[in-house]
Amino acid sequence: MTIADAKDLVIDSLAETMDLYGVTRSAGSLYGTMYFEGDMTLDEMRDKLGMSKPSMSTGVKKLQDFNVVKKTFRRGQRKHTYVAERDFFRFFSNFFSHKWEREVDLNLEAIRTAQEQLLSIIQSESISDEVKQEAQEIYDVLEGSKPYYYWLQRLAAMVKTGEIFEIIPFYPPVNEEK
Repeated sequence: MTIADAKDLVIDSLAETMDLYGVTRSAGSLYGTMYFEGDMTLDEMRDKLGMSKPSMSTGVKKLQDFNVVKKTFRRGQRKHTYVAERDFFRFFSNFFSHKWEREVDLNLEAIRTAQEQLLSIIQSESISDEVKQEAQEIYDVLEGSKPYYYWLQRLAAMVKTGEIFEIIPFYPPVNEEK
């Protein structure tokens, strides 16, 4: 086992984890590589990972959108460099709050639009009572889903501000195996 093998094991695990949450495996590998290597240019990333420059650029942009990779400055160099967030608590806060906020926005907007359409069916004079009843049932089901999205919205805010760590503090387990 070499140092490179140990790093590759963790990089692969990070890539797999990010893939589970909808980020491409290649972007996950990119994040993992930057996690170990520190600040890197797109050319250095390409050389290290063997990916195309456009693919690197797309992956870095996606990781920047999640605020888990930042553009950095390297004295004496004109090319942009990038560095991965190494604090997993901050990574968690940035990554998941972004994902959850997007889920809330997407679904609440869909519910709002669907409920407007259902209300027009319910209030229509030319629709049968049977169809109106079905529309009302669907409207009520959608209304029942809103508390989850409001809860998720609050959770995302608590994670983003770090308030969640006051409620669930982080510390290693007492019997942690090494």
